[in-house]
Amino acid sequence: MPDLRWTMPVAHWSCWSATSATLPDAGFVAPMVRRRLSSLSRVALKVAYDCADGQQAVRMVFASRHGELRRTTDILRGITAAEPVSPNAFSLSVLNAMSGIFGIARGDRSPATAISAGAETLGYALLEAYAQYMKHPFPPVLVVYADEPANALYGKVDNEVQEGAIAILLDAETAQGQLECTISGADEPGAAESPARFATQSEALHRCLDSQQGAMWQSASANWQWRWHDGTA
Repeated sequence: MPDLRWTMPVAHWSCWSATSATLPDAGFVAPMVRRRLSSLSRVALKVAYDCADGQQAVRMVFASRHGELRRTTDILRGITAAEPVSPNAFSLSVLNAMSGIFGIARGDRSPATAISAGAETLGYALLEAYAQYMKHPFPPVLVVYADEPANALYGKVDNEVQEGAIAILLDAETAQGQLECTISGADEPGAAESPARFATQSEALHRCLDSQQGAMWQSASANWQWRWHDGTA
């Protein structure tokens, strides 16, 4: 893989994890819809709303390795038991369900993209968001990553995700700083100042945003690194 490096303007960011002190609040969603939300959609909507509040329109890049796998598993169990499939359950089981709910709740018809790329899902979502932003900087681009571990019945999952969500709003006009993203070959020798390594991409990115220190995640084929720079480009 050729080395890639890009820098994106970060206006706001938000994170929720299983260790967060408060439960995710999706109060801006209509009660009838809110009752049907999964835990995954709730945390995704929470961080998305935190970042997009006050913006009239945002394009979204939603990313999740497993997506609504728990809901899909329940549907498959129902089919196995010869039970009817609920249309609501099916409509909310697709990968882009959360982005659709978010747009409806906000009355925002801006485009949305959904991405799933294995253990590297978050990294490639950031790359997609950067590409969209560089082509058209307005309206701002909102990256939302949300995931939860797969059901044990699927067996061991390599580089398994942790439960949680991260959202980042790209907007140069209100940027608080710059997030530098780098992909390099995994077999390249590490520098003495190489950043701390983490078990998942989401852990690494959260560490970088929260502490403003470099962080790294390594796959079998590449090193992913994130660094924070204060100010605008």
